[in-house]
Parts: sequence; structure tokens; C-alpha cells
Amino acid sequence: MNFIFSSSIGRKFIQSISGAFLIIFLLLHATINLFSVIDTFTGKYGVVAADESLFSAGDGLFKLGCDFMSTPVISIMVPVLALGFLIHILYGCWLTWRNIRSRGGYKRYEVASKAKTDSWSAKNMFVLGIVVLGFIAFHLTHFWAKMQLPELLHINEAAYENDPYLLLNATFGHWFVLVLYIVWFGALWFHLCHGFWSMFQTVGWDNQIWFKRLKVIGIVVASLICLIFVAVAVNAFLQANLLV
Repeated sequence: MNFIFSSSIGRKFIQSISGAFLIIFLLLHATINLFSVIDTFTGKYGVVAADESLFSAGDGLFKLGCDFMSTPVISIMVPVLALGFLIHILYGCWLTWRNIRSRGGYKRYEVASKAKTDSWSAKNMFVLGIVVLGFIAFHLTHFWAKMQLPELLHINEAAYENDPYLLLNATFGHWFVLVLYIVWFGALWFHLCHGFWSMFQTVGWDNQIWFKRLKVIGIVVASLICLIFVAVAVNAFLQANLLV
């Protein structure tokens, strides 16, 4: 156990595991958000049943997905996700500070591989992480604070928004907010591209064959996640402004 917390490999292992957990969450989150785009093509966008029970028959797919995120199992996972996210941030900051102090300059992760020199994102993971963190806080005020938080704290129903389509339109209906989110998705893409193969590199998948494959897979996964988020944001903008 001491090896995990005291060695360079151990610290990067914790960073990698927490990052892997967050990538899985992003894939789930992107999938549920994609339902709103599917609802547009099926005529279900904005369709929310009159009752407030979970999984109502008349709800659109996106509303059903949001209901799934409100189930007890997922609610229990929220503190776990928050802890994993906090660990990922703190370890990222700590690793960066240790590298700056030990190497006498502003250098990032302790990755003894040529992969470090061929990727702009690898050299700017800390800066990208700060940008991503800032926009996550911004994002939480738009959705989580108006849906899950009031329910979690048992705040009065007037503060609880049960129509996720309205939140999508209210958030992305402003062009400048849409632009800010797209910039965020761009930063997230760079962060994920490096983080994906870096996870596997930490456990030893650093040979010539797997390094090339993991870089391609990482680009595909990061692109898929970010393109879905962009599609959701643009679709909501169109719904709020041009397709009403």
C-alpha cells in the first residue's frame, strides 16, 4: 500500500484509475444526452408526461435517461464520482507541483516515454485540466444544481426542474453560451486524448505496437464523446431559436 502512495508509478496509477472512472461516466453521460438528439428526429423532443413519476410511458428518451440518473443506484454513485473526481484533480495538481519542483521548470507529467514529446496535450494536461474544471463548475450550475441537487437536499418542489428539455433550451439557447461550451469540449478532447493512452501506459502498455493503437483508440473515444456533446448543444440551440 505504501508503494501506491510513495512511488511515482503508484501515484500515476491512482491518477489513471480515477481518470478511467471519469471516462466511463462521460460515455454514459454522452449516451443519455444523445437521446435528446434522437428525440428531435422521432418528434419526442420536449415531450414530458404530466405525472412526475419515473419512467412515464409518455416521456421522450432523454427524459427517461434523466430519470435513470435519478434512480437510487445512480444517486449512491454521485458521492463516489465526486470522490474520484476530487482525487483526480488533487493528484493532478500534486504531480504537476512535484515535477516543477524536482525538474526546476514548468514540466508536466513524469512520463519516461517519447509519447510525452509528440503530443501538445501531454505537455499541457494541467492547464487543460484547469479549463475543464472551471467549465464543469459552470455546467453544474446549469443542470445538476437545478435537477439533482434540490432533490438530494429535499428542497421544495418549486426549486426542482423536472423538464430536462427546458434546461437544455434555456442553457444553449444563448449563442455565447453555446460557443463557450464548444470551447470547453475542445479542451476536454485534448485532455482525453492524452489521458486515455496515458492510463494504459502507466500499467506497462508502452511498446511500439500498443502505443500506436492506444493513441488511435484514444482519439476515437475522445472524438466520440466530444462530438456527441457538441451535437447535443447545437441541437438544443436550434430547438430554442430556430425550430420552435
